[in-house]
Amino acid sequence: MDIIRLYEDFGVDYLTEGNKHCTPGWVNTHCPFCEGSKNYHLGFNIQNEFFVCWRCGWKPTIKTIAKLIHVTENEAKEVIKSYGGKTPITKNQNYKIQINKKRFKYPTNTTALATQHKAYLKKRGLDPEKLEKTWGIMGTGPISKLDNIDYKNRILIPIYWQGEVVSFQTRDITEKHPAKYMACPEEREKIKHKHILYGHPSIWEKESCICVEGVFDVWRLGERAVATFGIKYTIQQINVLAKKFKKVAVLFDRDPQAVKQAEKLVSELLFRGVEASYVPLEIDNVEDPGSLSEENAKKLVEKLISESKI
Repeated sequence: MDIIRLYEDFGVDYLTEGNKHCTPGWVNTHCPFCEGSKNYHLGFNIQNEFFVCWRCGWKPTIKTIAKLIHVTENEAKEVIKSYGGKTPITKNQNYKIQINKKRFKYPTNTTALATQHKAYLKKRGLDPEKLEKTWGIMGTGPISKLDNIDYKNRILIPIYWQGEVVSFQTRDITEKHPAKYMACPEEREKIKHKHILYGHPSIWEKESCICVEGVFDVWRLGERAVATFGIKYTIQQINVLAKKFKKVAVLFDRDPQAVKQAEKLVSELLFRGVEASYVPLEIDNVEDPGSLSEENAKKLVEKLISESKI
C-alpha cells in the first residue's frame, strides 16, 4: 500500500525520520487510539503492511485507516484497495524478525563508565558506582557502532536472564539524539528483551514485585522492582509475571496512556490468579518512578510492603 500517498491525499500528518519513534522501513503518524500526548507513536511497516503503536500495540489495518482518514470501515476497505493495499494483515500473521541469527555482542567502544556517563547519572540523582556494582552498567564512547547502528555517547545496560546476558538497552546521555533509548539489534539478541523482564537476580527468589516501565524506574525503586521496557508489554511478559510472582504492584508513569496500560496489565494478571494491584503515582511534580528522590522511593517501597501489596 502506498501509505505516504494515502496520507498526503487525506492530509494525515506523518514522518519517516527525525523523531525517536521513526525507524527505517516504517512510516509514523499520531496514533488515533492513544490518549495523552501525540508524538508519532503509530508506525506502518512498509514491507509487511501492518500497524503497530509504540505505546498501545498492534492495530487492525481497516479500523486504523478508517480512524485516520475519518471514514467508515467499509469505505476504508475501498481506500486500501485503491492505494494498492494487500489483504489486511491479521495479528497472528505479524511480521517477526529472527532473533539470535547473529552472534551477540556489544557495540564497539563499550567500556566502564567514563566521566561524562557518571555526570549524567549524578544529574539524575543516581549513584554511578552503585549502579556499576549492582547492575553492571557500562558506557559507549563518542564513536560506537554495531551493525551500522550508531550507539555513541550512551549508558549501556546489560539485560540478564537466568544468569546470562541475553540483550542490552542503551540510553542517550546528550539529550540531543531523537531516540533516547535504543536496544540491541533483534538479530543479535539471545532472547528477545520484550519477552522477559529487567530486574536484579535476587528478585526471582521473591514472591512479589513492583512492575514498572523502564530500567531507570527499577534503579530508583531498587531490587524489588522489575521492568517491561515500556508500557507496551507483551503476552510473554505477562506470563513471566504470572509464573514468577504471587503479588504484583503495577506502577507506571502518570501519563494517561501509561495509566490505562497499567490498569490493563493488572486485569491480565488478576485473570491469571495473581494478586495484582494498580499503584498511582501521587507525589506532586513527579511524572515517573525514576524521577523520585531516593528518600521518596524508599518510603514508597516501605508503604507497599506495609500495605501487603508486595
